[in-house]
Amino acid sequence: MAARVTDWGLAVLIAALVASGGLTLFAGSTGDTWVFAAHDVLGIGILLLLGVKLRRVGARVFAPARWDRRTIYGVVGTALAVAALVSGLLWANGVTPDVAGYSLLSVHDALGVALLLGVAAHMVARAKPLRRRDLAHRRQFLAMGAMTGVSLVAWRTQRPLQVLLGLPGAKRRFTGSYEAASFGGNAFPTTSWVADSPRPVDLAAYRLRIEGLVGRRLAIALADLPLVDELVATLDCTGGFYSTQRWRGVRLSRILEPARPKQAAGHVSVASVTGYRWSFAMNVARELLLATRVGDEALSQEHGAPVRLVVPWARGFQWVKWVQRIDLLDHPDYGAPASTVWSSLTAVGSGGR
Repeated sequence: MAARVTDWGLAVLIAALVASGGLTLFAGSTGDTWVFAAHDVLGIGILLLLGVKLRRVGARVFAPARWDRRTIYGVVGTALAVAALVSGLLWANGVTPDVAGYSLLSVHDALGVALLLGVAAHMVARAKPLRRRDLAHRRQFLAMGAMTGVSLVAWRTQRPLQVLLGLPGAKRRFTGSYEAASFGGNAFPTTSWVADSPRPVDLAAYRLRIEGLVGRRLAIALADLPLVDELVATLDCTGGFYSTQRWRGVRLSRILEPARPKQAAGHVSVASVTGYRWSFAMNVARELLLATRVGDEALSQEHGAPVRLVVPWARGFQWVKWVQRIDLLDHPDYGAPASTVWSSLTAVGSGGR
């Protein structure tokens, strides 16, 4: 395979791999399985193409005396690619250690972002434009077709092989997450999207506020939140675990109705005491659950007491914890994604007042 085709092929595949990895953060229902399949196939393709690349430049990469300034970009990019691929393969096969307090899957995600930046720097330093003759040869298309075929076969056979060999990776959910303490009440792992860690809410003073495009603003005490709805749903954390629980509380539709939503209210923003928030279309939000209990237990502080949002089809970061306010809007809450990062920097989010 021509050198320029290999280099540009790696760059394109890595960009696609990182993009598909980003999409997995929002893929929580079985209809999104294709996103994870695409991510896996791209990873295998990169592994094969990286082998072709190293066969050509390995003598220089593994001989520091032959390096020039531009070679360093390639070495760093190669190291990041290997680290990202190895961490992904280990996780997929059930090797799931924590690294400095973070799951190996989270480390894999961080390596993916670093890899994209490293490859971009390498392409700026050394990339040569593709020429028509680089792509015109029949051998290039045969090689690319063969790699695509091998990648698809490897992806399709990995799970059956894991089952046959009894490997832990066979027990992964389609998202890659491993089961943890299902139907065990508050026993499942505690995580935050970034680092939200507020002090316990004063239950006596707590009020759930419903504001925005409503005919009647509400401030509902915890004791007045009915325990009338139950939902079995799977919390699937992007850090790599999932836990199926029986959640109890009240559907949003029941508490929105007394607030008399205005006709223009097409979206609902659910906010935490820390400022962390996420928004949903009105027709979707009505079916979501505000949970105060998990199994037969009241929610613990770490799991979002006194009130946590349950979003059955979404990944865990959309399950807003420590819910304090619900705003009805005529548009999506465009600031919500940024709030999931800066909320940990607020006084309340960091454990102050």
